[in-house]
Amino acid sequence: MGSVPNQGLPPGAAGAHMVVCGDDGLAHRLAAELRGVYEEQVTLVVPPAERMVRPPVVGRARAVSAALLDRVVSAAVNRAAGNGAQAQAAGEPVGGQRTLEALEATEAVLAEAGVERAAALALVYDDDETNIRAALTARRLNPRLRLVLRLYNRRLGQHIEELLDQAAALATGDGSDLSSARGDASTTVLSDADTAAPALAATAVVGTSKVVQTDGLLLRAVERPPSGAGEAGEPGRPTLALLSADGGDPAFADGSEASGEQGPLLLPDAAAVREAAVSGRRGSVVLEQVAYSAGPALPAGRGVGVMAPFASLFSRRLRWSLAGLVGCVFALAVALWLATGIHPLGALYLTLLDLFAINDPAVGATTERQVLQLLSGLVGLLLLPVLLAAVLEALGTFRGAGALRRPPRGLGGHVVLLGLGKIGTRVLIRLRELNIPVVCVEAGPDARGLAVARRLRAPVVLGDVTQEGVLEAAKIHRAHALLAVTSSDTTNLEAALYARSLRPDLRVVLRLYDDDFATAVYRTLRAAHPQALTRSRSVSHLSAPSFAGAMMGRQILGAIPVERRVLLFAALEVAGYPQLEGRTVGEAFRAGYWRVLALDTGRERQGGPGLVWDLADAYVLRGSDRVVLAATRRGLAELLRRRR
Repeated sequence: MGSVPNQGLPPGAAGAHMVVCGDDGLAHRLAAELRGVYEEQVTLVVPPAERMVRPPVVGRARAVSAALLDRVVSAAVNRAAGNGAQAQAAGEPVGGQRTLEALEATEAVLAEAGVERAAALALVYDDDETNIRAALTARRLNPRLRLVLRLYNRRLGQHIEELLDQAAALATGDGSDLSSARGDASTTVLSDADTAAPALAATAVVGTSKVVQTDGLLLRAVERPPSGAGEAGEPGRPTLALLSADGGDPAFADGSEASGEQGPLLLPDAAAVREAAVSGRRGSVVLEQVAYSAGPALPAGRGVGVMAPFASLFSRRLRWSLAGLVGCVFALAVALWLATGIHPLGALYLTLLDLFAINDPAVGATTERQVLQLLSGLVGLLLLPVLLAAVLEALGTFRGAGALRRPPRGLGGHVVLLGLGKIGTRVLIRLRELNIPVVCVEAGPDARGLAVARRLRAPVVLGDVTQEGVLEAAKIHRAHALLAVTSSDTTNLEAALYARSLRPDLRVVLRLYDDDFATAVYRTLRAAHPQALTRSRSVSHLSAPSFAGAMMGRQILGAIPVERRVLLFAALEVAGYPQLEGRTVGEAFRAGYWRVLALDTGRERQGGPGLVWDLADAYVLRGSDRVVLAATRRGLAELLRRRR
């Protein structure tokens, strides 16, 4: 473990810093978010190998590499001189951050990081058990510590939240009402996969609504193309953002090079909305629907579960064969009725007897009756193999109901999803919730998402996507979009380039960690295929704002992507915020920073919180009010920034 003296923290400033522990890019980006956006003192605890990973850059939080190198060299010289320093490859605070190196967040490491005096601790290791173990230790060291955990298992996360909050309440003697006694200190469990999945799914499908769903609250925002004057700002449907350009113009489709007025404008004022409507050049993101939901569920009749739906028991060819035979039986019955004049039901009965070869031969009967009996016997011979095929096919379908499905023939307009890891699994669930056909491609037969794909009956192609023929098996030539979310940037890029060679106009969404690399890839693909739509998304980039907001002690409901920027939805108490308290809704609105969307009345309604939407601009916000607002990262940082 590396350690440094606590001289980087202001003397006596209890709780004046935050601690981030992790082993991947999310830890670096979260630390950079806290430093650059919220201007917080941060202690970053990472494994020794993470020293070689270039941390991401967010706003003003640029790493001072030269200064850090000088300090590391200085520490090495001091160690060589035998000065007794215990620091190992750990710098003193640089740019509001100091770094400790440790394999795990043990009690000694957390104590060295200053958890006893910290305001918040984020545990964002990739392993759930590691985060839980460290959280239990940290809660014992500091019962009033604000904890933010990264857990993939959502059900377990709910139990851990309750357990840690109850332990803090007992340790501090605050009773059961911990939140009221300790202000905003709490335990928050988040998942980077859940945070990023809606954005990735929305990006992969043109026109798909951007959705934020939490605790039964459903916020839906949609992208609208440029329209006539007055349409962009309908009453009750606030405009959340103005896009950089028309969605059909690939020159600024991703906003990667947008600057000035061409860039996306978040939370615009009425004048900007009117100007955009008049010019007709900029699309908009509008809050279209607010509803309550009991939770994610697939539409009925989509074949969810192990039992196969009845329609999938038989192939289309077999169903047509059965229909043809039934039609022949009725045709023979009608012919017999016309030829003999007997009752229609009697004609059908005699036809069925002839069909199953249990009727007496029509010896001495009319020629028409004899011919029809022979035809009925012939149809009966044809029916036997069809019935046998139906039985075998149904048996095979039941046996294979728990197996992976193959892409059906004639499939088109679907999304090809590469990778069924943590992110890919959540994206698959989100796409199926939106009733979007998906074909998954996974290299490992033991991937965690295969069980989910089997349960959702999503077709899966097992194979290395870099090998020829795998994307063809996923029917990429008829796909609507390619969504590459494997953990390897090079694999995602190779798959995208190969898909481009097969379909130059294919919509491609890449999961790339490094922003510089993502920008270079975007520019090159846009130049090579100017009429195609390409997107690059970073999971840590999409998730870090929610984790940082939770560390600041406020409930982040979710986030939606607006090109390459992020718009946050948060719920907070008005008391203590001079920007909100005592002001009207119209006066509290600050273009480009935040906008009050709803008022929480505290009453339960339709199974969800009692929220009042479409607030009048003249409504005065009181200190006891709790509001839901949309904010940019900079705006939320200004609201939540703590005075030192």
